[in-house]
Amino acid sequence: MDPVTSGIFVVIALLILMAIGTPIAFALGAIALGALFLDRGVGELVYFGETFFGHIASFGFVAIPMFILMGAAVASSPTGRDLYRSLDLWMGKLPGGLAISNIGACSIFAALSGSSPATSAAIGKLGIPEMRKRGYPDGVAAGCIAAGGTLGILIPPSVTMIVYGISTETSIGRLFIAGAIPGLMLAGLFMVWTLIACKMAGGYNTPSPVAEAAAQIKENVEGNLKALVRVLPFLLVVMGILFALYGGVATPSEAAGVGAFLCLGLAIVVYRMWQAGPINTIMRDALRESVMIMLIIATAEIFAFALSSLFITQTVAGAIADLEVNRWVLMGIINLFLLVAGFFLPPVAVIVMAAPILLPIILAANFDPYWFAVILTINLEIGLITPPVGLNLFIIKGIAPDIALRDILLGSLPYALCMVLAIIILCVFPEIVLWLPDLLMGPSTY
Repeated sequence: MDPVTSGIFVVIALLILMAIGTPIAFALGAIALGALFLDRGVGELVYFGETFFGHIASFGFVAIPMFILMGAAVASSPTGRDLYRSLDLWMGKLPGGLAISNIGACSIFAALSGSSPATSAAIGKLGIPEMRKRGYPDGVAAGCIAAGGTLGILIPPSVTMIVYGISTETSIGRLFIAGAIPGLMLAGLFMVWTLIACKMAGGYNTPSPVAEAAAQIKENVEGNLKALVRVLPFLLVVMGILFALYGGVATPSEAAGVGAFLCLGLAIVVYRMWQAGPINTIMRDALRESVMIMLIIATAEIFAFALSSLFITQTVAGAIADLEVNRWVLMGIINLFLLVAGFFLPPVAVIVMAAPILLPIILAANFDPYWFAVILTINLEIGLITPPVGLNLFIIKGIAPDIALRDILLGSLPYALCMVLAIIILCVFPEIVLWLPDLLMGPSTY
């Protein structure tokens, strides 16, 4: 069977397994094993264990469960509540200020947790009921949280950037720096659209009930300021981690380990989470997400190995490389591929399978790999708020089951267009990505 036909059958089989609800890791592993067995016979399966465990045995992957533990400590504590209250104090007076403050809270919480689902869940549980209570349309309330949650994979520290760095053998510290300004820019675009959407819907200018007594307002302000003080130690930990990475003081794994220990300690001390129950919850959530991500990475590597053994990846890469088109047309084709892949696969799986294939093509077309990492990540962010997978959409649906999925989707789509606009801006002005890494770490060697 020729590689093109094999590739078509593999894609169709993968989509069928995903359509019937098979977990992505098991779907990737089953398709890979089936393809290898049909093409090479039983003898080829002896490489399964070696490939499966060999890839995730990299020391760099230690950073992933450590950052996840750090995020779980933050997500399981009332940090999200305190962030929400603090930002509402400062931004609540703007038209649509509550929705804008939710995006701000998502941006900061994304830096603390590094997880899109955790960000959507933590901020959404507080923000969505409050926005609906104050009269915000369901679409605006759900959409701003779903979109704000996607910032978790772009604003450093980011698990997806770690996976990209290991898969492409690029500097993880430099990748973190590259994602900082684009992440803030994207948060700004989300806020601008939120302001426009609220203006179109009549504006929402009531940060607190009109009849609230002055004493109650003062009490809220004092409570919100205290909440901000409780959040500051966590922000300092994140800043310290980024400084250690950017300054070359520690490796990502070392920085992640220290960050996890400090955030866990802060959650216990600041929020007095002394009981065994909360700590067990933190460890359980961290273990569950770590195993899920590492299993996806391992099976995605098996899947990539199977595609390479069947000469599917070489055929696709060769076809793309042989396209005699302008490099920006080539980039448009790659973006379209990433966008479609993100509709069906989680970001980690797409990066493990696609990044090593696309990197030589990107370099041959004279694109910077760190700039491309940001473009790739934003593409994958779009997949988090678009069907059929759209993980953040289903998290929002779980938080607010009485909001129709159609309203959640329609409220999220304008934010997906904001991400497309961000990609266009970064293509026109790549310095937005490259300026800070070049300033702090010198010009890239690529």
